[in-house]
Amino acid sequence: MSRPAFLAVLFAAAALASGSAQGTPTLDRIKSGGTLVLGYRAGAAPFSFADREGRARGYSVELCEAVARSVQKQLGLPSLKLEWKPVDAAGRLDAVASGDVDVVCGTTTVTLTRMEKVDFSVPIFVDGGGVLTRTGTSIARLRDLKGRRVAVIGGTTTEQALVRQLNALEAPATLVPVRDGAEGLAALFAGKADGYAGDRVVLAALKQRSADPAALAFVDGDFSVEPYALVVRRDDPDFRLAVNRALVGLYRDGGIDPIFQRWLGHLGRPGPLLHAMFYLNTLPE
Repeated sequence: MSRPAFLAVLFAAAALASGSAQGTPTLDRIKSGGTLVLGYRAGAAPFSFADREGRARGYSVELCEAVARSVQKQLGLPSLKLEWKPVDAAGRLDAVASGDVDVVCGTTTVTLTRMEKVDFSVPIFVDGGGVLTRTGTSIARLRDLKGRRVAVIGGTTTEQALVRQLNALEAPATLVPVRDGAEGLAALFAGKADGYAGDRVVLAALKQRSADPAALAFVDGDFSVEPYALVVRRDDPDFRLAVNRALVGLYRDGGIDPIFQRWLGHLGRPGPLLHAMFYLNTLPE
């Protein structure tokens, strides 16, 4: 065999060996270490939040716990430790991409731009962007926000969609950046903002838990569609498949129903868009 041909075979063998060794980096590490590291948004109730004892709770958190049980069974582990790490909106994608966490459980919207850095599970929820304002103001429609101050978590798809929609309506507003929903609601009640923009179901939960729910009202109309998913690493299709198998199993056997009712049922029955999302992601094995 000539030297160039030998080198070509050698490089091909090395590439195959490397692909085999790195084919399931997350699952291999979980199996060897017995730990799954989960990131969660501490202030995104009812999807993910820290309770009074500091434990991660919520709809997305419970889905991640179901994923953990499925992965434990797949790997044949007698036990699997769950390590929960709080992440914020600005750092959640980097936490996954860097390997600091294996999955982010929260309210992350799937976008093509984000797919350049991370990957996503099948959708777990679909929502729309809305705006809360104080009852009794003259703000009834999105167009009425022109020249007003709107609080929104910076660096999110919600912020981008809000700006895009208000520009399309020729009703630009002044954005007031906040870190989370609690800060956004505080700015609204303190008169530092005329509205607080976010995902509608999160806003509904904030309104319901506020000291005076009747003092808050929704502006008519949504400004975006927000499909949520669990965030996983971009370079590990086997782990993504394991995550999807767990989620699709819940959709297929009805296990998603009590989870939905426990965390989101008080906000009303799921609409046709959410029903369609679950139905379309009940994939065959």
